[in-house]
Amino acid sequence: MLRRLALTAVVSLAALATAVPASTASGPVSSGSTSSAPVPSAVPTTGPFAAARPSLGPLPLPVPPLPGFLDGGEGKGTGKANEVLTRLTVSVENTGVAGADGTFELECGPTGGSHPQGQAACDRLAEAGATRAGRQELFRPTPEGTMCTMIHGGDATARIVGTWEGRAVDTTASRRDGCEIARWNSLVPVLPDVR
Repeated sequence: MLRRLALTAVVSLAALATAVPASTASGPVSSGSTSSAPVPSAVPTTGPFAAARPSLGPLPLPVPPLPGFLDGGEGKGTGKANEVLTRLTVSVENTGVAGADGTFELECGPTGGSHPQGQAACDRLAEAGATRAGRQELFRPTPEGTMCTMIHGGDATARIVGTWEGRAVDTTASRRDGCEIARWNSLVPVLPDVR
């Protein structure tokens, strides 16, 4: 623990020393000052950390990743910005809501297809795709053995097949218990709101 703390202090001091120009770290306070007192330096001059002087200059900035729309988030895309990376077929049955049952096509980037709420559905998918947790959880089924409330949310079922941000999707959803109801609701408006 002490070793980690010391290493952190050395790295912090090295970074600080590269960020502060030498003239401000050890030079005079102002041109009119007659005081001969030394100005404290950000870099220790004695002790165990005195040898920790930066020699390479400021740390390099990390290279930003390619935007997800150019390569489908995998780094292997063709780079065509006008490529449709989301194309889903949404089949919904037994909702009890007029116009909600049926099979709908959804395309995002640009929005197209026969989905009744195409733009809102694409916006929801983009919102979920903006976070790593959203990309991992949006279409993932409820894990086996998960304790769910025994609330029946209706007989509605849905199947979503296609590609989302360049990744294959093949999932089903229902409203048979609390976990599945929450999952269905997280997919609204891709799936119809049947609350």
